[in-house]
Amino acid sequence: MCNAYSLSRRQLLGSSIGLLGTLALNKLSHGEAVPVKNSLPHFKPRAKRVIYLFQSGAPSQMDLFDYKPKLADLRGTELPDSIRQGQRLTGMTSRQSSFPVAPSKFKFAQHGKSGAWVSELMPHTAKVADELCFIKSLHTEAINHDPAVTFFQTGNQLAGRPAIGSWLAYGLGSENADLPAFIVMVSQGSGNKADQPLYDRLWGSGFLPTKYQGIKFRSAGDPVLFLSNPEGVGKESRRQVLDDLAALNGLKQQETGDPEIATRIAQYEMAFRMQTSVPELTDISGEPQTVLDMYGPDVKKPGTFAYNCLLARRMAERGVRFVQLFHRGWDQHVKLPTQIVGQAKDTDQPSAALVADLKQRGLLDDTLIVWGGEFGRTVYCQGPLTADDYGRDHHPRCFTAWLAGGSIKPGMSLGSTDDFSYNIAERPVHVHDLHATILHTLGIDHTKLTFKFQGRYYRLTDVHGKVVEEVMA
Repeated sequence: MCNAYSLSRRQLLGSSIGLLGTLALNKLSHGEAVPVKNSLPHFKPRAKRVIYLFQSGAPSQMDLFDYKPKLADLRGTELPDSIRQGQRLTGMTSRQSSFPVAPSKFKFAQHGKSGAWVSELMPHTAKVADELCFIKSLHTEAINHDPAVTFFQTGNQLAGRPAIGSWLAYGLGSENADLPAFIVMVSQGSGNKADQPLYDRLWGSGFLPTKYQGIKFRSAGDPVLFLSNPEGVGKESRRQVLDDLAALNGLKQQETGDPEIATRIAQYEMAFRMQTSVPELTDISGEPQTVLDMYGPDVKKPGTFAYNCLLARRMAERGVRFVQLFHRGWDQHVKLPTQIVGQAKDTDQPSAALVADLKQRGLLDDTLIVWGGEFGRTVYCQGPLTADDYGRDHHPRCFTAWLAGGSIKPGMSLGSTDDFSYNIAERPVHVHDLHATILHTLGIDHTKLTFKFQGRYYRLTDVHGKVVEEVMA
C-alpha cells in the first residue's frame, strides 16, 4: 500500500484535489449551497438577482421608445450624408442606391410623472413608465446578429467566453441549493417567425467550470431533459444509484484531479433535487386569477413569453440568481409595421406585469430587470418605402433598453440621439458599461471578478467598462 512518501508530486496534488471535491460533494448531498472562492460581494449589493428579458433580433427603438417627431416632414427624403457619416452597412442594404427616411407610423405619448415617451405599441409598459429607467444611448460595435447577441451575453463578439449568468453563478453562487443559479428560457414571437437562431453556447460557461453554465428550461415535456425517473425506477433506487456513481466518480477524481468530475457529481445531485423543486416551480395552478390576468391571455401556455415571465417571477422568489428570457422575432427587415404589432403584443403586457408583480411582492428593490436587444434599427428604409410599409436594417450606433428595480433610479431617461435616431447626441453607454452596471448592482466590482485562463485573467468586461453612475438610485 502506498504512503504519502511514495506518492509523486502529481499524485499527492491529485489526492488533495480529490479530498476537496469529496468535501464539496458532502455539502451538496446535504442540500447546502457551496460557496465559491471569490470574496464576494465586494461591497453592499443593491440587488440579489437579475431577470434579463432579451429581445432577440433587435427591436426598433424609433418605433417603441425613441420619439422623433421631426421625421414626419422628412418622409421619403434621402438620409443626409452628414448623418450617415460613412457608417458601414450590412449586406442587406449595402447595394441600395437610395436610403429614404422612414418615420414611425405609430403614435407616441408621454406617460407618468416622468413624462416618458412610449409608443402606442406598448400601452402596458407605458403604465409602469415611472418604474423604468430608459437608456437611449446604448451602442455596440457588432453589426450582425450572432456576434452582437454573443457580445451582449459574454462581453465578446467571438464565441467561447462565459455568459454573464455564468459569471454571476461563479462569483456569487446560488441562494437555493435545489435550483440552478442560472436558468434560461426561450420563446418564439409572432413577429418574424424565421428570426435568427439562438445557440446553447449563448448561456454556456466558456472556460469556467461547466457547473456554472445556464440550464435551459424546455417548453414541452419535462422542463429539463431526463428529470423524470425511468418507468419502474423509484426515488430510493435513484438515490442508491447516485450514491454508488458518486463513489466511483470520487475515486476517479482522486486519481486524476479533474475538476470536471466534481462538476459531474454536483450536476447529478442537483438533478436529483430538481425532481422535486422544478415540478413545484413550474406548477402555476395555485396562482391567483388576478395575477394570471396581469400577465395576459398567453400566461397558461408553456413556452410563451408571458408564461416565462411568470416563471421568472417564481424563480426570483426562490432565489435563482440569474434568469435569462430570450424572445425571438424582432428581426424586421421587411413588413415592420405588421410584424412589430404582434411582437409588441407578445412582450408588452408580460414585461409590465413582471415589474408590477415583483413590486407588489416587495421583490423589485432587490431584483434587477433588464429589457433590450442586441442593437437597434435604421431610420432609413430597407427595400421599397410605401404608404403603409417599411423595413429597417441593423443599427449598432444607438438603441434603447430599459432597466427596473435593483435600486436603479426609476422614472428617468439617460442619453439622447439626434433627430434621426442615428447618432448619439449625449451620454453614450457601451455594452461593457451596461455589464459593469449590472454587476455593480449586485455588489460586484467588474474589474475584480476574474478567472485565470491560458495564462491571463479574464473578466466579463475584458479591459473596458465604466459603471453608469447616473442611473443608480
